[in-house]
Amino acid sequence: MSTSSFDTIAYRLSEILLRLNAGEALEIKKLAVEFDVNERTIRRDLNERFSFLGLEKKGQRYSLPRYKLGTYSQQDVQRIANLAGLQGMSPRLSNEFLGDLLDNSLSGALLVHGARTENIKVKEQEVAQLRGAIQDASVVQFEYCKPDESRKMVSVHPYKLAVNDGTWYLQATDQGRVKSYAVARIDRLLVTSDRFVPDASIHEYLKQEDTIWLNQEKTKVVLKVAPPAASYFLRRQLIGGQNKEMDLENGEILVSGMIAHPNQILPIVRYWIPYVRIISPEGLQAELDNQLKGYLGLPD
Repeated sequence: MSTSSFDTIAYRLSEILLRLNAGEALEIKKLAVEFDVNERTIRRDLNERFSFLGLEKKGQRYSLPRYKLGTYSQQDVQRIANLAGLQGMSPRLSNEFLGDLLDNSLSGALLVHGARTENIKVKEQEVAQLRGAIQDASVVQFEYCKPDESRKMVSVHPYKLAVNDGTWYLQATDQGRVKSYAVARIDRLLVTSDRFVPDASIHEYLKQEDTIWLNQEKTKVVLKVAPPAASYFLRRQLIGGQNKEMDLENGEILVSGMIAHPNQILPIVRYWIPYVRIISPEGLQAELDNQLKGYLGLPD
């Protein structure tokens, strides 16, 4: 699916859900004209893509059940837009996960951050097993291939499957510590007969996080941002808990945020070189400078 076609689908689905949520009764023919698609496409949207909403049909009009009206937040609508990116991963898994996108209860197995997703058809069986393990609160064991290609066997308590910037992760606790595991790196998965009691505070923490860098003890980072990048930082939240600390001379600003891992901030600073520098924590800018010297083959 191309970026443009994805954006078109996401926009259409979001608009339709907003109207349904507001109590409108929608007709296929009118929607087809408005969005410049054929009626078969709109029929698929309402009957297949939105099958988990339990839409009511009276004559030619579709509407949400009365008890669901106004229940979906702007965040829920965005999740519906992200739904379009899941459609191609696997027809069977897509249908199983659609309901999870709007499930705010503890049983919801899926979190989505970002839109397009990697193709996980080769891991379809593992994803289905992990989803079942999450819902049943079953301990899972698997062999995990680390980025350095070393392997280790782990036993974890699974909480969520998360899609972050297109990549699938299992979010789980290992001896009480919250961690993320790339699904593509999971092998020899075993869902055991052992059960665990899910921690509601972990569920809430994962729901609030928008990154796979999971660490409940976070560090404050402060950046000095020059004018060419300042307006961009003022418009967008690039760091968790981002705040403008103060205005400096010559249009520069100080921006702060909270990070769980240096890799949350280093790629952002690298992207905006030379307009962004790390003020604190002390030593992080020096670490980045050394990395850049290594890339360029320069002496320390």
